[in-house]
Amino acid sequence: MSEFEFDLFVIGAGSGGVRAARMAAATGMRVAVAEDRYMGGTCVNVGCVPKKLFVYASSYRESFEDSAAYGWRGRDADFDWPTLRDNNAAEITRLNGIYRNLLVNTGVQVIDGRARVEGRHQVAVGDRVYSTERILVATGSWPYVPEFPGREYAITSNEIFSLETFPRRILVVGGGYIAVEFAGIFAGLGAETHLSYRRDLFLRGFDRDIREFVRDEIGKKGVQLHFNHRIEAIEKQDDGSLLVREDGGGALAVDTVLYATGRVANTGGLGLEALGVVLHRDGTISVDDNFRTSVPSIYALGDVTGEPQLTPVALAEAMALVKHWQTGQPAEIDYNHIPTAVFCQPNIGTVGLTEEEARDSGISVVIYKSDFKPMRHTVSGRDERTLMKLVVDADTDRVVGVHMVGPDAGEIIQGMAVALKAGATKTVFDQTIGIHPTAAEEFVTMRSPVA
Repeated sequence: MSEFEFDLFVIGAGSGGVRAARMAAATGMRVAVAEDRYMGGTCVNVGCVPKKLFVYASSYRESFEDSAAYGWRGRDADFDWPTLRDNNAAEITRLNGIYRNLLVNTGVQVIDGRARVEGRHQVAVGDRVYSTERILVATGSWPYVPEFPGREYAITSNEIFSLETFPRRILVVGGGYIAVEFAGIFAGLGAETHLSYRRDLFLRGFDRDIREFVRDEIGKKGVQLHFNHRIEAIEKQDDGSLLVREDGGGALAVDTVLYATGRVANTGGLGLEALGVVLHRDGTISVDDNFRTSVPSIYALGDVTGEPQLTPVALAEAMALVKHWQTGQPAEIDYNHIPTAVFCQPNIGTVGLTEEEARDSGISVVIYKSDFKPMRHTVSGRDERTLMKLVVDADTDRVVGVHMVGPDAGEIIQGMAVALKAGATKTVFDQTIGIHPTAAEEFVTMRSPVA
């Protein structure tokens, strides 16, 4: 008879926590999961899933406009915010139920409430203390809003999906993927949209050509871009609108201010520091290669450890951790060539090294690029372009980076990621027969390097 109630207690029912709990339970472990707010995690509730649904919604306006060139005639469509908001909420509720059932049907005990670590083998939820052999912290990350006057009037991606009324004017603050995605969403839905970033160009860390190309394409779609722009204060007006005070004396009147200025580890109130769990300066939890913290019975994975904040990464870590517990072999995670997509409009898809990273690492770089109008818009007449780029190591002929801006970029780059993992060379790309007519075939027909 074990001295503990559970073999594993997972704090957080997000992507990583749910996957680890299910897999551990399937091996015969007695598992509990505690979640206080988002069953299924950020991705399901206020992240990837609702965001992409909103991207779909925002793209219809252009589709309706473009349809005229293809012979469609009819009344202009009207957008109804409550319909989108409520249908999205219903879908999230459905997914919440699926995640809960996945856990329960695997034998996991689901505990509703905010958990805190009381000891090396104790977790408290409310007034109840549970004993467990292992503790896994998978509490993810949380939106960060800096301190400034009027901060309380700003909202984050946690609240944006459930606004009571649609904002006629919105200011999005930030330069990462969340910021550019929501700027595109609200511009597409018909709001006067401003995007503010404190530096000269957003999407830091992406390939420079991609960043500049996206800047130009987003600007065509009505998003008003404000670079080297700093917010000093937000003041609420008598009519409920917000006056945003800018550095330098300017002001901007809007209805909603969305801060998308990064995310921080969601470790507050867990009691980790009191037990001696080492945290980094940014609040992320320090773990070894097997996701073990400085306290041997406590593990952590996903966003809370500071790894790439991507759902598939958390899933892979969860599977590697449970396999490690089963076999005793080291947890093997390859963080190289992780593909990612930004669902701005047009989309970004990318995998591997940027041109800048390749050059900085000493690689003899050869660049191939293709910039063209998507076939759909040769008839619609819309001023939108697609960019594709290959970064090649001249010494080995190996393709080390693939980048794209254009429709369905994420779908296309997923296949390119397999090629990079397999070590495909430019010769292999050249020998591959394309699918015609598609945008994707451009990746296997680029023959002339950029001078």
